[in-house]
Amino acid sequence: MIDSTLLLEDFDNSARRLARKGVSLDEVTAARDALVERTEVLKRVEEMRAERNRLSKEIGGLMGKGDKAGAEAAKARVAALKTGLEENEARQRELDEIARDRLLRLPNFPDEAVPDGTDESANVVLRMEGYDPADYRDRSFRPHWEVAGDLGIFDQDRASKISGSMFAVLRGQGSKLLRALVDFAFRLNEAVYEEHVVPSVVNSATFTGTGHLPKFETEAYRFRDDDLWAIPTGEVPLTGMHRDEILSGDQLPLRYMTHTSCFRREAGSAGKDTRGMQRLHEFHKVELVRLCRPEDVEAEFEGLLADAIRPIETLKLPYRVLGLCTGDLTFASTRTYDIEVYAPGTDRWLEVSSVGIFTDFQMRRSNIRFRRAAGERPEFPYALNGSGLATPRVWAAIVEHYQQPDGTIRVPDALVEFMGTDVIDGRRPGGQ
Repeated sequence: MIDSTLLLEDFDNSARRLARKGVSLDEVTAARDALVERTEVLKRVEEMRAERNRLSKEIGGLMGKGDKAGAEAAKARVAALKTGLEENEARQRELDEIARDRLLRLPNFPDEAVPDGTDESANVVLRMEGYDPADYRDRSFRPHWEVAGDLGIFDQDRASKISGSMFAVLRGQGSKLLRALVDFAFRLNEAVYEEHVVPSVVNSATFTGTGHLPKFETEAYRFRDDDLWAIPTGEVPLTGMHRDEILSGDQLPLRYMTHTSCFRREAGSAGKDTRGMQRLHEFHKVELVRLCRPEDVEAEFEGLLADAIRPIETLKLPYRVLGLCTGDLTFASTRTYDIEVYAPGTDRWLEVSSVGIFTDFQMRRSNIRFRRAAGERPEFPYALNGSGLATPRVWAAIVEHYQQPDGTIRVPDALVEFMGTDVIDGRRPGGQ
């Protein structure tokens, strides 16, 4: 969450910054007012506790002097004070919950360098590599679901029968291509990131820590009988591992990666880019997470961005990097760059990674801190994350770019050792 001190001491500037993300003045004011009232009630509680302690000592002194009447009068004042104290303590607990809830619903401040805008039309193309429209004029490209469907390596009809719309079944070499992409991404990043196997479900505290609750409760899959949520990205469990911990300064930066299934309800997306592998409720992704000292965040961001681009370049897929505007930033990020690959069969740019800086926003929510040296006051580190490789759309782009006139798919050179073949032709084990 944002630093509550800023709302109390620099309200106008805080409201201005949050307005760039579409937060109304009423929302910011409500959070500030709850904080102010909580502070006032807490002050009263502390004063009343101090008075109670003073009177308790006074009673002992009066009893020691034999002043029974004075002691009884002091006891009466303590009794009256107790009732008021209990009422104020109850109000303090209530305000703690109200203030926390309102703070949890406020997004992270956008970086001042992020362009203003209400939607993706205001995003800025920062870099484009490998794309020339002339390369696609003299040849027709079929969409990946047709190519893969004809080869028998993709079956959306059976996926729908099993689970409903926006799921996928990959078969044979289609499944192996996805697994090859995961192994390929791990190979590229193993020298820098520590690999983890993490749970695909997390509790509410972990989900809240990364900014997914309470704001996005309706977008997530929840287990009805347990306090558990299906993760939308590996960032959630990787970050949650250090919840409520104080790290030592020499542990930073931490660089973690994991491969997980990811689950998103994608509410309201029916009929929007839902064919094939473009948009799924369940998909596989290699996620990269970094925690660092605040002063190192720019260098870590550049390194993370390079790590997210590397697999796309190595696979020789045309791509572009977008700087997202304020209206397209995620709830928790202060700055985000999207990496998109061009898919000629659908004539679309497909997002394959979002690389973001989250400053101390998730760290405050997760209570993750670090101490620069023994005896020093703990500070909040900064968090960054991005997709090392989101398999569905990269899978789709490979099928569309590397399709051949005979209906087969040429395997990108970088994946041949992981696939064990240089062509995807739909053959089954045993030559079937």
